[in-house]
Amino acid sequence: MAEAAAKRILIVDTDQELAKRLAGFLGRAGHQVKVSMSGPEALTALEDGYPFDLVITALSLPGADGMEVLRRVKRRDPATPVVILTSQGSVHSAVEAMKEGAADFLLKPVTVELLEELSSRMLRPRAAGEPGGRQGRAIVTADGRMQRLLQMAKAVADSRATVLISGESGTGKELFARYLHDNSSRSGAPFVAVNCASLPDGLLESELFGHEKGAFTGAIAKKPGKFELAHGGTILLDEVSEMAPALQAKLLRVLQEGEIDRVGGKRPQPVDVRVVATTNRDLKAHIEKGEFREDLFYRLNVIPLKVPPLRERPGDIPLLAEHFLARYATENHRPGLRLGEAARRLIAAHPWPGNVRELQNTMERAVLLSQGEEITPAALLFDDQMPPPEARAAAALAPPGAAPADLGLPPTLRDAEKMLIMRALDHTEGNRTHAAKMLGISVRTLRNKLHEYRSEHGFAVPDD
Repeated sequence: MAEAAAKRILIVDTDQELAKRLAGFLGRAGHQVKVSMSGPEALTALEDGYPFDLVITALSLPGADGMEVLRRVKRRDPATPVVILTSQGSVHSAVEAMKEGAADFLLKPVTVELLEELSSRMLRPRAAGEPGGRQGRAIVTADGRMQRLLQMAKAVADSRATVLISGESGTGKELFARYLHDNSSRSGAPFVAVNCASLPDGLLESELFGHEKGAFTGAIAKKPGKFELAHGGTILLDEVSEMAPALQAKLLRVLQEGEIDRVGGKRPQPVDVRVVATTNRDLKAHIEKGEFREDLFYRLNVIPLKVPPLRERPGDIPLLAEHFLARYATENHRPGLRLGEAARRLIAAHPWPGNVRELQNTMERAVLLSQGEEITPAALLFDDQMPPPEARAAAALAPPGAAPADLGLPPTLRDAEKMLIMRALDHTEGNRTHAAKMLGISVRTLRNKLHEYRSEHGFAVPDD
C-alpha cells in the first residue's frame, strides 16, 4: 500500500475495537480515516465529508443498516467502492448487498493481511479503460430497461460479435461502448473511438485504415490507421451512418476478412479488433434511400442495443442530477451544495431533448451559477432555451400564492436573465466566449444582450 496516494476512507461499525484497529492500520498507511459508530452518523458523514474513496461498513448498525449506507453511497457516486463487514451468520445478506453494488465483503474477524490486500485492490489507481475507474464513465441508472441493457452488454462483452448501439444524441451510447470494452478480456488493450461525421471522406479513409508514404500529396510518411492502433482491443465507429458508401464497402471487407488495406498499400494488413458502432439515425430508413449498405447493416447489427432517451427513464432524472451535482460541486470546491425542492421539480418536469448530456451541462452550469448552499430555479439553464422558462414552470409547480422570492428568483424573468449573464461573466473574469459557452448561447447573442443592458440607465456592463 505504500505506493498508493492518500485516500479518504469511511469506516462504519459499532465494534469500537475493530474500527480502531482498521483505522489505525489505514491511517499508518497515510490515508485519512473517518469512523462512524451508527447508521445515521455514517449518513451524516457521507453528506458532510463527501466524497470518500472507500467505504467499509458493517451490515448490522443502529438507526440505519449497512444496506442504507451502501444505497446512499451508490446514489451519490456509483464508482465509489463499498466493502461490507459481516459475521458468519449474515453472509447471505452480504451477497444480497453485492447484488446492489457492494464491491466485496470481509468475514469477521478481519486480519490485517486481508485488509491490506483488499484496500490495496480497492484504492489503487485505475487505468483509463479499467472497469470502476473514476473518470466519469459510470452508467448511473435505476431504470429497468437500462439495467437489462447492461446485463445484455455484460453477457456479450467478451465475444467477438459486432455491436450496434442506437439511440438519440446524448443518451450515453459511447458509455455503453466503453462498458463493453471494460468488461471484456480486451480491457487491457486500446479502446479507440472515431467520429465518422467529423472528417471528410478522404481523410476518414486514411484515419481508419492508414496510408503509405507517398500515397497522396502530403503523405510524407507511413501512418497506421485507427484499426491498426486498436489491434487487440476495441474500435468505436461513432455515427457510422455518416460514412460514405465507398468507405462502407471497405469496412464490410474488414468485418468479413479481418484485414485492412492502407491507402496506397500493396498488401492487406491483418487486424484483431472488436467493432462497436453507434448511430442516432434510423439505419433501415437510410437503407431504403440507398444511403447505407444493407449487408453492412446486418454485419454490424449482430448484437443490437437501443438506449432509451432520458424522458422515457423518469426515475433516472433525479438520480443523474444528484450524481452530476456531486461531481461538479467537488470539482468546483462547493461542498454541501444541494438541490432545492423547486429546482428539483423543474428538473423532473423538463423534457430533456438533449438527454443525459443536456442534464450534465445543466447541472455543471447550476453549480457554477448558484449562490448560497442551495441550487434554485434561477441557476437552471437548459441547453435549448435562453432564457429558460423557470419562472413560469416554478410558479406552476409551486404552492398557490408563492411569490418569486419564495422560489429563489429575481422579480422578473428579464432580471433573472441579467443576473445569470452577469454571474457567468464574473465567473469567467469577463471572457465572453467562455461565458457564452457556459450559458448555452452564441457570443453574438451575448454581445447583443450586453448592448441592451448598457443602454439601460444605471446598469453597468463590461466594455467590449
